[in-house]
Amino acid sequence: MRNVRFAVASDLHIGLPHTISSTSTRFHLVEASIPLLEVTLDHLQQQELDFLLLPGDLTQHGEPDNHAWLHTRLSQLPFPVYVVPGNHDVPTLLPGEQSIGVKDFPHYYQQFGYTNPQQLYYTCEVLPGLQLIALNSNQFDSDCKQLGYGYLDEEQLVWLEQVLAQTQDKLVLVMLHHNVIEHLPGQATHPLGQRYMLANARVLLDILSSAGANLIFTGHLHTQDIAYQEGIYDITTGSLVSYPHPYRILQLRTDEQGQRTLQIESHRVESVPGWENLPQMSREWIGDHSYPFMMKLLTSPPLNLPQAEADKLAPSLRYFWAQIAAGDAWFDYPDFPAPVRRHFQSFSALTSDGKPAFIDNHVSLLLVGE
Repeated sequence: MRNVRFAVASDLHIGLPHTISSTSTRFHLVEASIPLLEVTLDHLQQQELDFLLLPGDLTQHGEPDNHAWLHTRLSQLPFPVYVVPGNHDVPTLLPGEQSIGVKDFPHYYQQFGYTNPQQLYYTCEVLPGLQLIALNSNQFDSDCKQLGYGYLDEEQLVWLEQVLAQTQDKLVLVMLHHNVIEHLPGQATHPLGQRYMLANARVLLDILSSAGANLIFTGHLHTQDIAYQEGIYDITTGSLVSYPHPYRILQLRTDEQGQRTLQIESHRVESVPGWENLPQMSREWIGDHSYPFMMKLLTSPPLNLPQAEADKLAPSLRYFWAQIAAGDAWFDYPDFPAPVRRHFQSFSALTSDGKPAFIDNHVSLLLVGE
C-alpha cells in the first residue's frame, strides 16, 4: 500500500439560516457552520487528499434541507468523502416535521459510502490495501426514542466479524460517531460522560483486537483527543463549530520494511466572515455557558460537593471545557481542596507515571501488530 493522505472533520452541525432555532444553552456556533465548513474545504482542496472522513453530526438536528445542502456541497469536492450518522443526524426513528428518519439517512449519502441505501453501515476499499468500515452507533428503544448512548446491534456486529475475516491482509480504518475508548477519566460510567460512549465498547474492542484492527475514528465529544487501549487507538476529532474549530490531516506511511506510521497534524479555523476573532469569541462563548455544566460536574460523583462549595469553585473552571476541547490540556488548581485539585489534575494530558503527554493534536503513531 502506497503512502496515503486523508483528513478528518467532525460534528459539522450544518444549519442553513432558516433551520436554526435560537437557544441560550448551546456550546457550539451553529450559526457559523457553513462558513466554517467552506474555509475548511478550501484548505483541504489544496492538500492533495486521497479522501475525507466525517464521523457524524453532519447536521444540526437532522433537517432534510441541511442533509440535502451537505449532499450537494460534498459532491463538488475533488476527493471521495465517507460519512456516518451522528445522533443529531437521525434524532428520530421515523421522519418527523423537522427531521429525517433513520432509514432516510443512507439515501442522502449514496455517493459517500452508502452504495446500499438499505443498510446503515458499510465497508469499502478506499484504496488498494486500505479498508474502511463505517458503523452506525445510533439505536432506538421500543418507544422509538433515541438511546442516550451509543450501541451496536447484534446484526451489525455479526456483519463486522464477517467483513474483518475477509480483510485480514488489509489495513482497516473503523469509523463511528460514539467514542469507543474513554477520552476523559471515568467517561464510561460518569452521568455526564457515558452518553458519548459506545455502551458495548468492550465487545467492539474484542472483535477489532482479534482481527488486528487498531485505528478507530470517532466524534461526538467535541474534543481533540487520542486515546489508546490494548493496542487500539481511538482518534476523536473536535467539532468544527466549537472551540477551537479543529480538523485533522493525516499521513499514513509505509517504509521499506513494511512498518507503518500515522502522522497526525491538527489545524484550526482562525477566522470566517462575521467572526474575524473566532477563537477568542468561541472560547468566551463556552466560558459564558460553562457554569451549569461545571456545577453538575462538581456536585456529581465522584466529587459530590455540596451546592454552596461547588458554587465557590465553578467560576475558576470557566475555561475548563474549552481547554479539554482543545486537547493536550494541563490543569492545576492549587487553591482547590486537595481531593478536588487531584480530580481535575487527572484530566491533564499525562502518562501513567505523571509526565506530560501532548499527543492529541500533533503526533506520529507507530502502528504495530497488523
